[in-house]
Parts: sequence; structure tokens; C-alpha cells
Amino acid sequence: MKKLLLFTILFGFSFYGFSQNEDTIVVTDSTEVKEPGSSSLGLKYGVRGGYTISHLDFEGTPTMDNKHRNSMYVGFFANIGLSRTLSLVPEIQFSAEGADAEPLNLDYIQMPVLLRFRINEKFHAGFGPQMGLKVHKYEDGMKNLAYSAVASVDYKINYALFVDVRYNYGIRNVFDEISGVVAKNRNIQLGVGYKF
Repeated sequence: MKKLLLFTILFGFSFYGFSQNEDTIVVTDSTEVKEPGSSSLGLKYGVRGGYTISHLDFEGTPTMDNKHRNSMYVGFFANIGLSRTLSLVPEIQFSAEGADAEPLNLDYIQMPVLLRFRINEKFHAGFGPQMGLKVHKYEDGMKNLAYSAVASVDYKINYALFVDVRYNYGIRNVFDEISGVVAKNRNIQLGVGYKF
């Protein structure tokens, strides 16, 4: 687990050396201000991480303790500007999900792809699909692939720093069909990010 986390962080920082920090013009109230790294078009990289609150939504009565699991996530993203108000945001992240009981701990390497909209200068919203690959547990009665729908809102603190909140709605049963149990991931992420 520690090696995976270290690898993810180092891999994210490696993008820093390759990202280009262009000066662009932002127009606000008919005033032109130069702000580094604020381009709505082009390609930007960044890292994000924070706190997760997750649980499993069972169909029927759970067969075991189903308390919320509080943990963390960390990852990196690319922001591909399509227009002044729209961008595509592919990501890769590690996220600890599932429920608090150890047999229900589900850790994933996830790949969300969000369509992000500019609401105003400070607020953005996004939504899209997410695929997750379960790590470090195999043949445990749980599926190795997870699929979710993601909705997000972020607030820009300055040209590089932002805070965000996300809701992940699992759309696939996490248990193997042979178990006869049906439960889906539900997850909230609260975090902070930095664009290079």
C-alpha cells in the first residue's frame, strides 16, 4: 500500500517537469489581467487529494456490519480545455472505499473522465463515468472492476489552487453474482487540488 501511494505521488510530480506554464489573458469587467496558468484552452496538469467518506448500499438487510469507511484518496489529472466554458478532465487516482469492516474494504485505482463546465470565475461543475480496478485483494468474493457515475463541484482559490467535493454513485454490484448479495459503492470525496 505504501509503495503504491509513493508511486502515485511521484508519478504525479513527474508531470510537473513536462507541463507548460503559459501566461494568458483573463477578461473581467473589461479589464485585462495576465495570470499564469489560467488558460481555458490547451492542456494543464495537476494533483488532487483529500478525505473520503464511503459506504456500501445493500439491497435488503446487510449480512455484516456496514458502517461508513473514512479514509483518503490521491491522484493526478489533466485538464484539456475545449472552449472558454468547457473542458475534459481525465484522471487517475487511488481511493479507499467500501465499508469499515475489513472484509468490505475496497481499495481502487480509478480512472474518472469528467466533462467540466465553468459556472463563473470561481465555480466549476462536472460529471462523467468512472472505472475502478480493485487492488491488493483477489478472489475474495468481490468483483475486480467497478463502474460509477461521478458529479463534482470545485471552487478556485487562485490560478493554481482549488477545493472540490465529489459524489461517486456506484452502478455495478461489488459482489460476485454467485454470492447472492447485492451492494453498490456510495462515496463522497472532499479535497484540495493544485494545477501546475
